[in-house]
Amino acid sequence: MLQIRKSNERGVADHGWLNSHHTFSFGHYYDPEHVGFGPLQVINEDRVTPGMGFGTHGHSDMEIISYVLDGALEHKDSMGTGSVLHYGDVQRMSAGNGVRHSEFNHSKTEPVHFLQIWIQPNVKGIPPSYEEKNFTPEQKQGQLRLIASSDGRDNSVLIHQDASIFASILNGDAKLEHTLAAKRLGYVHLIRGQLTVNGKQLSGGDAIKISAESLITFEKAEAAEFLLFDLPY
Repeated sequence: MLQIRKSNERGVADHGWLNSHHTFSFGHYYDPEHVGFGPLQVINEDRVTPGMGFGTHGHSDMEIISYVLDGALEHKDSMGTGSVLHYGDVQRMSAGNGVRHSEFNHSKTEPVHFLQIWIQPNVKGIPPSYEEKNFTPEQKQGQLRLIASSDGRDNSVLIHQDASIFASILNGDAKLEHTLAAKRLGYVHLIRGQLTVNGKQLSGGDAIKISAESLITFEKAEAAEFLLFDLPY
């Protein structure tokens, strides 16, 4: 089964300093048709004005992944971690039994644009932890590059869930395929460009839920950058 989630149907929160598009129910936005997908709970596309950001706040028992698209994202947390992330950087924070953090636009002149992704872990109460890695455009060009996994294989960040996240940049006649094992879900979020997934055409910001399918096909891309989630039911 294929279910398209159009970009312009997402929830929107505009706070002036923050413009956020919510793929799934989040905060004051609630849609009973879009309350997570498997353990995938949140994909927020956030744009933060220069010098502004999310003040220190807490989380527990959640895998929080940031995928930076443009600009510079400054991270600080109660574990003593501090970093500035740029395009290609992937940040994973396992909130575990409790962590406090802040995320700010490091620049005083340019906006920052990133995806905030939450995945429910399959363990609770673990010590919080942090990890970040960079994936260049060349590593993602024309292939499904693993960026997050349950075992950290292929130099991906490690998440505490039986899930895999792949990133790709695809263009022209190039074609990719991904096989879903039995009782697995697929979710594709198109960051930008144009892409056809299993015969369904997507534009930037669109997504597609995939269930009861064994093969995912990506083709007819025009400057497409996207994320693929391979998830348990």
